[in-house]
Amino acid sequence: MTDEHKAKLQALLRGYAERAAKVEPANKTPLDQADRKMCGERLHSVVRPVLDAIMVELKDAGHDASVREHIERDDAYPSVALSFTPRAGLASALIFRYDPRHGIVVQREVKHAPWKGRPPTNTGDRLGTIGITAVSAPWVETKTLSFIEAVLKAN
Repeated sequence: MTDEHKAKLQALLRGYAERAAKVEPANKTPLDQADRKMCGERLHSVVRPVLDAIMVELKDAGHDASVREHIERDDAYPSVALSFTPRAGLASALIFRYDPRHGIVVQREVKHAPWKGRPPTNTGDRLGTIGITAVSAPWVETKTLSFIEAVLKAN
């Protein structure tokens, strides 16, 4: 790292530390704590079981898949994600996460196989949003199948 970049980084970190020191601890509690908790519960009880079932099907077909859940962290919004790697393909991800403005947002990152003549870039796009209480298993299934179709086409 050049001295110029190192000095800039240190200045940014000092500025952040000064701003953080001025914030009172009581103000660090998220204002949307109730919605975050409700969303985490919906992600765990509605989204996670669907992704777990689909993960089993993908593994039974010889692909690699995993589900990860982050619903109890204070430093991040609740989320549940499916990582899917087709045989001889690249790992892609489907993420259901809380957004305080929109409810639950679904985003996918599909990686294209470079051996198919395309650069190995991601295409991240939003598949939709839904209110926290409106999320349902059929909605999750629809979004997940759309994701799997895109990954299989890309690989």
